[in-house]
Amino acid sequence: MLSLQGRNAIVFGVANKRSIAWAIAQRLQAAGAKLAITYQNERLEAEAKDMISALPGAEAFRCDVSNDAEIDQLFVQLKEKYGKLDILVHSVAFAPAEELKNNFLQTSREGFRIAHDVSVYSLIAVTRAAAPLMTEGGSVLTLTYYGAEKVVPKYNVMGVAKAALEATVRYLAADVGANKIRVNAISAGPIKTLAARGIGSLGEMLKTQAEKSPLKRNVDVNEVADTALFLASDLGTGITGETIYVDCGYNIMGF
Repeated sequence: MLSLQGRNAIVFGVANKRSIAWAIAQRLQAAGAKLAITYQNERLEAEAKDMISALPGAEAFRCDVSNDAEIDQLFVQLKEKYGKLDILVHSVAFAPAEELKNNFLQTSREGFRIAHDVSVYSLIAVTRAAAPLMTEGGSVLTLTYYGAEKVVPKYNVMGVAKAALEATVRYLAADVGANKIRVNAISAGPIKTLAARGIGSLGEMLKTQAEKSPLKRNVDVNEVADTALFLASDLGTGITGETIYVDCGYNIMGF
């Protein structure tokens, strides 16, 4: 097992125990990292705190990533609590449900704005807040999907947002690299998470991936978490600005 002893990590996007962010949080904690995990709002507080308490040493913090004041407040708390930060996991994505049901042509201006604000700009905002705490360098990770570069039916505006997210990873990596901060994206294959169920074509995505990928199966959430652990550890210190595919090889296939 890779060791993250003495490292402090913040994880955004834990929705429930089936979420990718939760699997990553468990891997980081098992490797010795001290964890801060955020929940979005008061409505989710009780469930989040109950779940996070299952990870020894992990602490829950409230933060809506679409609210700059809450981001600022969170990082003041993190500085007081931990002093420094080593790892940031951004597993946040959202688009209004109707934007994933209609044709992409029908994307509304507001739906487009929300998808990019929550799914893309939030990475810039939290990285900017985290950078001053990464005094010994650090690793920033976000989650993306193949729909960023190829058309996936009903993924719609989320595909465009993920494309923007991947470009954002590269620009952020160039900005913060001199401070020994690395920024990377993991492009996970489709997984049955609560968020993914909002995509109308999820069943077809899972079936196609299992049939067409070289490994002839769907990726497991723990395989994504293992890659996150690698990128967060000292074994990943030479990698930044990259999109790492963890999709059983599906992305390499032409047809």
